[in-house]
Amino acid sequence: MKQSTYMKTAVELAEKAGVIMRKNFGLAMKKKWKDLRSPVTETDLVINDFVLKIIKKRFPGHSILSEEGDDFNVESEYVWVCDPVDGTHNFSHGIPTATFGIALVKNGQPILSLVYDPFLKRMFTAEKGKGAYLNGKRIRVNKNAGLKKTVIGAGKTKKVRNLFPFMDHAYDFGVSFITGLSIHYMCALVAAGEFSAAFFGGTAAHDMVTGKLLVEEAGGKATDFFGKIPERYDRDMEGQLVSNGILHEELLSILDDTSPRL
Repeated sequence: MKQSTYMKTAVELAEKAGVIMRKNFGLAMKKKWKDLRSPVTETDLVINDFVLKIIKKRFPGHSILSEEGDDFNVESEYVWVCDPVDGTHNFSHGIPTATFGIALVKNGQPILSLVYDPFLKRMFTAEKGKGAYLNGKRIRVNKNAGLKKTVIGAGKTKKVRNLFPFMDHAYDFGVSFITGLSIHYMCALVAAGEFSAAFFGGTAAHDMVTGKLLVEEAGGKATDFFGKIPERYDRDMEGQLVSNGILHEELLSILDDTSPRL
């Protein structure tokens, strides 16, 4: 499938980021802490810097919203949303399950999404209306219709809603939870049919926009934690649930029954 100019740029950025991530990866990595639970490494900052430079040079009318510093204008029609290293906890402690994530939003709605695992060289891509792909091969969500023997990813479990009661409840139905991965990776694995759903309890757009388009273009569904579709994906949101679509309403119902808004 022919790639758009935007996707060619996203792929180039991902490949450059991957080289840097692999080169800098190892144990005893130096890191700083933005807050109690958010480390940042030199790798985050280096990748963030060249993403800003390349986007501003090639698309001077576009804005950039990025975790480690951006060039964002609320009036922009096009906004690139970037997470230079998603899963910095893992990366900075020698665990190779971090990703580079980038999306392009037009008038608040994602039209391009890319998630790249530089260690296994898995590149997940999607453009609006063109399907979702892993290294150029079409991927689709699974057709699991029940929670028994289902795998669900979970990230940031106590911010928008307290997810721990939900996880306890769903565990009794036979759900297996995987936590601690890059949230982008978990959403990509929903798109690829490996996970049936993934939750993220944060609010930042850079953590969620890539997952929305990947999963929807793979045939799944994405909403916030209250079943609503955000008006814009270049603003803060109230968590995110992505799923194969079949289990979506059941999972939202369990959330409402078990996990209050914080």
